[in-house]
Amino acid sequence: MATLIKKIITLSIFLILATVSWAHESRPLFVEVSEKEPGVYELQYKIPPTIPEFNLPEIGLSDSYKALDRLAVYQTESGFIKKQTFKSTIALNGTLISIKYPVMNPSVASIIKVSLLNGQKFTKLLGPDELIWRVPQEESFAAVARQYSILGIKHILEGWDHLLFLICLMLVAGIGKKLWITITGFTIAHSITLALSALDVVRLPIPPVEAVIALSVVYLAVEITLQKKDSLTYRYPIAVSSSFGLLHGFGFAAVLSDIGLPQIEVVTSLLFFNVGVELGQIIFVLGILLLWLLIRKISFDKNLNSKFKFKRVALEKSAAYFCGCLASYWMIERLYGFFI
Repeated sequence: MATLIKKIITLSIFLILATVSWAHESRPLFVEVSEKEPGVYELQYKIPPTIPEFNLPEIGLSDSYKALDRLAVYQTESGFIKKQTFKSTIALNGTLISIKYPVMNPSVASIIKVSLLNGQKFTKLLGPDELIWRVPQEESFAAVARQYSILGIKHILEGWDHLLFLICLMLVAGIGKKLWITITGFTIAHSITLALSALDVVRLPIPPVEAVIALSVVYLAVEITLQKKDSLTYRYPIAVSSSFGLLHGFGFAAVLSDIGLPQIEVVTSLLFFNVGVELGQIIFVLGILLLWLLIRKISFDKNLNSKFKFKRVALEKSAAYFCGCLASYWMIERLYGFFI
């Protein structure tokens, strides 16, 4: 039985590591078209480092858009950046934006952001196989709600610092009613700071916020390994989740700031981005709960309560060590980038 548990834990860790690696490597192509003056558009796209130089994409606009300068290409630590300016007498609304890879489709998602002088802003998330998008004529409630919900879900499921924090909360609060109360506190807290930051009411520098988010995972991981059930964390998990949730909200807002809010449906986009985050969060929590119940069903004999208790604690500590080590690496990396 002990061997089976070790195999399950080892397999789970490898799966998580593979997923973390995939999430890091699957950063999308980010395309931004901004109208700088009437009829003059700046096209800029950031290419993730996973795409090799021989396969850098080309972004195509309508034939009526004529280049005013040569295509500039810059290489940075986070990949390549291409930039060029175009001019046209035809409005961008209703025209096509295409993505073309010279060798092969690398199967990465794309985010296209369009900003016009009349205040209209459009954001579109394209799947790996979607290489053409038509700019809408105008914003609509349904389109904005759907798009920002998808962006919220995608962000939380790829935000492994937030997900590891949720895993630690589950290990502290258990799988009963207390868990959902604790997660509700986390949700309310990060929703508040997400809204305040996205609307420019409160602003904090992102690098130290991201470092503290990693620190929040380390803190919970240490508490879990110590197993002091009379500590503040175990007695009042909702207070801890809410406190750190305020900081996690600024992390969500940083992503939303990169994507941008539309000019007309500001409240809609903010609301449904948050809805998407919560949906992704619920999906993840339910998935972990199902995994935990499966492990219990396979590995533990109902008649061996004392042994189950020992194995459960060992499993919790193993998960805490994994979360804590990974978050410590992130924290050091983010602090290094902040000071250097």
